Formats: sequence, C-alpha cells, structure tokens
Amino acid sequence: MTKKSHDSETPAHGQQVISVCAFIHHDFDDGVKVFLPKRAKTKKFLPDKYELPGGHVDYGEQLVVALKREIKEELNMSIKVGDPFAAFTYENTIKGSHSVEVIYFTMFVEAIDQITIQTEDHSGYEWFTKEEVIQHKQDLTATEHAIYAEEEDPEYTTILKGFELLDHKPLKFS
Repeated sequence: MTKKSHDSETPAHGQQVISVCAFIHHDFDDGVKVFLPKRAKTKKFLPDKYELPGGHVDYGEQLVVALKREIKEELNMSIKVGDPFAAFTYENTIKGSHSVEVIYFTMFVEAIDQITIQTEDHSGYEWFTKEEVIQHKQDLTATEHAIYAEEEDPEYTTILKGFELLDHKPLKFS
C-alpha cells in the first residue's frame, strides 16, 4: 500500500477503514456551537468542505487514544472525550475503501484561542450554531467522492443529532 501525503488518499482498495471524529462543542455567550475545520483545498477527498475533525484509527489503537492523537496532530489541542453518540459508514471512492466512522462528544482542554491549524489538513475553521449548520449545508455535505447508504450525508445529520442530544442529555467527560 502506497502512503500518500493525505491519509484520505492512501489507496485501500477493498479494505475497511475505521475513523473517529470529534463533535467539539463550546458554550459561547450566544449559545452552544460546534467546531468545524474546513478541509484543505489540496485534499482530493472532500476538498474545501467543513467537517468534524478526527481521522483514521491505526491498527491495534484504541478509539479514544486515536481521537486524542488526531486532534493533537491536526489542531495542536488536547480534548476531553465523552460518550460516542453516532456511527455510520460510507464508501470512499478516492481510497476505494469502505469506512466506518464513530463520533464522540468532546471539548477542548486548552483555551480555544490556542487552536493551531495544520495547513496540509485544514484551511481554517468556524464555530457553528445548529442554525448556522443548517444555513451552510452545502459547505458541509459531500456531493462527490463518498457513497452513502442513506439519502442525506450522514456526517451532516450526525452534527444535527449532536445538537439535539446536547439539549437533552447531561454529558460526562474523561
């Protein structure tokens, strides 16, 4: 298997890929918002789309350990990890793989003004309210390179689900 500069491009034809992602939320004066970095334009898989941050789980790696590692690598931040609240699958036509993605509630440990974006991964980021997620649906949803069993992009619907669950469920973090 040839390793590319972006792991989302590393060929994995016919393989299962496991990814973990963080629903990083913060309570601002005007309400709860989710942190969504924008994928770099140089990425072949979903370039220039906002996403839940995270990445691939290495062989033998624990899910929470992988999630903390990915956030540290991509954002130079530490996170507290809560419960997983969603999982979905999709086919990545760039890699030729079938991906399983597990989403966790998380919060940054450090102050949010310390976020450092790695430009090979992301071009920037925004904090979105639920209403802003709905308004920016086209900037969040995949229209190519991913095949879903569902009609809607499952990452988009997971973000909305995260907001709904935050309204109804007290969270615990480790």
